[in-house]
Amino acid sequence: MSLLKKIFTAMRGGAREAGEAIVDANSIRILEQEVNDAETHISKAKQDLTTVMAKEMQANREIERLQQQISEYETYTMDALNKGNEALATEIAEKIAALEPELQLQQETKNSFSVHADRLKQLVKKTERQLAEHKRQLVMVKTTDSVQKATSAISDNFSNSNSKMMSATESLERIKRKQKDFDDKLKAAEVLDAENADFSLDEKMRKAGIGPQTTTASNVLERIKAKKGA
Repeated sequence: MSLLKKIFTAMRGGAREAGEAIVDANSIRILEQEVNDAETHISKAKQDLTTVMAKEMQANREIERLQQQISEYETYTMDALNKGNEALATEIAEKIAALEPELQLQQETKNSFSVHADRLKQLVKKTERQLAEHKRQLVMVKTTDSVQKATSAISDNFSNSNSKMMSATESLERIKRKQKDFDDKLKAAEVLDAENADFSLDEKMRKAGIGPQTTTASNVLERIKAKKGA
């Protein structure tokens, strides 16, 4: 029995973990739906509030009608008394007595609607403030989630392509070395051509007796003989 109980507990724990995983995977979607539901409820609450306020205005109009009617009958009662017709005055007074309980009832009804309307107004305002804050937070959460997903994607792509990047870097360096080698050979050829051109010019100038001449043994011997003769 103890083993079965532990298995059952483990299954319950697994189900709870699975449920939490589902909630975590869809947390933003759940929050967005909850915000939408709250907005729908507020809209319905506002409709109910307008109904209560309408009932309050109707009760207020009925109160004004009854007060005006009672005031008129009080005037009629006074006129009857002034004319000495007490029986008519009494009959009119009975009418007033019948209207006053109705007036009291309407006043109580109006007060009840007023209290209820004020409470609903406060609740609606409070809920709207909370909803506005939740909307702002929802925007921030969705933005953060998008940034995190983008960052994760970039990180994953970089990790997966790291070896390719290294290979591409090596290829690039190899190409650069080959290009540098080609440039060096080209510069060497240019230097060699320049040197050959200078040698040809010097040779032409030497043959024409222009510029410094090449020293030979015969030249040295002639110079020494000239010194001896002197």
